[in-house]
Amino acid sequence: MNYSGRLRRLRLELEENNLDWLLVTHLPNIRYLCGFTGSAASLLVGGRGYVLITDGRYRTQAKQEVRGARVAIARKSPLVAAADYLGERLAVRRRRSPPNLALVGIEPDSITLGVHDRFAATLKGKVRLRSAPPLVERARMVKDADEILRIRRAVELGASLFAIACKEIRPGVREVEVAAAMEYAARCAGAEGMSFSTILASGVRSAIVHGRASRAPIARRGFVVCDFGVILADYCSDRTRTVHVGRVSTEARRLYAAVLEAQLAAIAAVRPGVSCAEVDEVARGVLRQHKLARYFAHSTGHGLGLEIHEAPRLAAGQSQKLEPGMVITIEPGAYVPGKWGVRIEDVVVVTASGCEVLTPTDKELVVI
Repeated sequence: MNYSGRLRRLRLELEENNLDWLLVTHLPNIRYLCGFTGSAASLLVGGRGYVLITDGRYRTQAKQEVRGARVAIARKSPLVAAADYLGERLAVRRRRSPPNLALVGIEPDSITLGVHDRFAATLKGKVRLRSAPPLVERARMVKDADEILRIRRAVELGASLFAIACKEIRPGVREVEVAAAMEYAARCAGAEGMSFSTILASGVRSAIVHGRASRAPIARRGFVVCDFGVILADYCSDRTRTVHVGRVSTEARRLYAAVLEAQLAAIAAVRPGVSCAEVDEVARGVLRQHKLARYFAHSTGHGLGLEIHEAPRLAAGQSQKLEPGMVITIEPGAYVPGKWGVRIEDVVVVTASGCEVLTPTDKELVVI
């Protein structure tokens, strides 16, 4: 990973946004910029360099992981230590030049009001805090070749778990037992963890959009929604397949076919220059034709990478244009409360002329 290049590009972004410094506190952003994976850190970007501030628990880890930034070990919390560090640097600058207030950008979505106030009090009279635009998140939307390779490998490992699910799903088996078998296989295959709590919802529970695996037994007949992903080399995968237990009615086949048609149509619409809202409308339009649009209760997809949910978001009103290198999910669904639900999801990467589906295997309805 070219961490030094990412940091340099971010500093140029600060100049364009009239910021002297950026205080990075969202841990995935810190990981993206310098490679640090610990659970307590602040990263100051600006001035003439970059400094990662963490505590003594991570002294060895930071030395091994951090690239492109200096590491400072603090006895205080990383945020308080960042304020102290910045205050010292600004004091030196004020002795050399007129005492203009420095403009410091903060990530408003990852800092509490209490911490903001404490940070501001420590630097009172030295800085003016400003909510920064999502500079790092924007950079993270477009993946480089190394990131795409890592996501591809995570997707492939995650995809292998579907065979485990199909083997374990049987009437009477508890949903959590199936999920446990999948997660055990993932760990044995090298996954660092699951991207999220495995969703495995059968029978009427398949109508719950995020129906995490419960102690409920698999129904003797009906759909089973399986939504799962792994983290491999820091990057996430995400995949949903819906299977059917027992005899499949004509109505059930029609529901599944409609969702599959919507998913394939949305994938076909993915290409550079198309807005996220347009892709969402393609999927929604197909389900509308089948009189199922009111049962589609979420967005068509989302970005993924270091986090399972990243920008961009494929939903109505989202004007963001797709660009080569963006990695997104395409996952329309239809959920009839108290009856059943179907979702089909793949991970795709936007290419120069369209997209590539990273998720392997076909999507024909599996009947168990």
